[in-house]
Amino acid sequence: MDPTEKTWDGRAVLHVDMDAFFASVEQLDNPDWRGKPVIVGGSPEGRGVVSTASYEARVFGIHSAMPAAQAARRCPDAIWARPRFARYSELSDAVHAIFLDMTPYVQRVSIDEAYLDVTPSELRRRPPALVAEEIQARVDMLGLSCSIGVATCKTVAKIASDHDKPHGITVVEPGTEAAFLAPMPVTAIPGVGSATADRLRSAGIRTIGDLAAIDDPTATHLLGTYGADLVARARGIDERPIAEEHGVKSVSNEHTFAHDVRERAEVEAALRALVQRVARRLRRKQLKGRTLTVKLRYADFTTKTASRTIPAATDLDDQLLGVALELLAEAWTPGAGLRLLGFGAAGFGERARQLDLLREESPTDDERSRALVRSIDAVRARFGDNVIAFGHDDSYGKPSDEES
Repeated sequence: MDPTEKTWDGRAVLHVDMDAFFASVEQLDNPDWRGKPVIVGGSPEGRGVVSTASYEARVFGIHSAMPAAQAARRCPDAIWARPRFARYSELSDAVHAIFLDMTPYVQRVSIDEAYLDVTPSELRRRPPALVAEEIQARVDMLGLSCSIGVATCKTVAKIASDHDKPHGITVVEPGTEAAFLAPMPVTAIPGVGSATADRLRSAGIRTIGDLAAIDDPTATHLLGTYGADLVARARGIDERPIAEEHGVKSVSNEHTFAHDVRERAEVEAALRALVQRVARRLRRKQLKGRTLTVKLRYADFTTKTASRTIPAATDLDDQLLGVALELLAEAWTPGAGLRLLGFGAAGFGERARQLDLLREESPTDDERSRALVRSIDAVRARFGDNVIAFGHDDSYGKPSDEES
């Protein structure tokens, strides 16, 4: 039966991913470039990197974050374009308006991807696959292309959107999630980078099906508190909602280096300082972050981000830093020059609870840690940031703060 005619049982989530978005915009605005290899990024004569490559360029093995000089060697006839972020934002907004025409429940993940909740209801009876087809057709009318995953949760929808690129629609019907995921490599799960994959491979876990088969204690032993959540997602279980948050959506800090930084120690020291500032601001606002993001900007102004949603929201430096360092290791290779580094927290699911020191039961380790850092926060607020420093602290100029 045609998926657009089937009755959908339960929640329905779309993940819409624009195909080679920046390069597609350049081909849209330059009709002579259509059907030709187009690379958006830094100059191949300099130290630039590839931001986006058209599908015609990808045939030559060119991909994002590849050094521009290497890409030029692989495809000498490629057309190079400098990024035009204002134009990309303009078209991203046009695509976003299409989403909002279809459903009020839209979560914009980045400039070129979003999640939509299109669960059928009494007021909205259209099958999710039909909604996906209509979105794709309207994006086509803009002169662009998108791929869409249709599933019961975010994780499966995102993996499905990458299953048939470009310009594909992949529908994973309710009850078939585990079978769809099972043969895929563990790296297909969003947030599983090379470090996590290596750890799993060392335990004989290579596919999502392998991961789904292990029990929670084994997962926790391998991956810590993140393990049980990852196993659930491997089974196609992901209850994260799709909702626009109100008020403060994120707390972040950025630091622009005076010169391009290439050494691991210096970058990690800067990240540690950023994490401490974000953690302190979270505690001050009585917020806990669950979605953590590291932002990297290279010498040619190409920007890359890496994010992970952790099982439990936190406002503690050490917990935030552990994930931040893993994201950095997955997104950056020492030696690649950085001009800006950022760290942010979002997904504020709960307010931090202040520890009651007079209660009878013993405080947890997290509560002890929170009590300690709040005391340090209070001293720093009165006497300055540098009055107390941990042994691994490094001094950096005050980075920019962002809330949205």
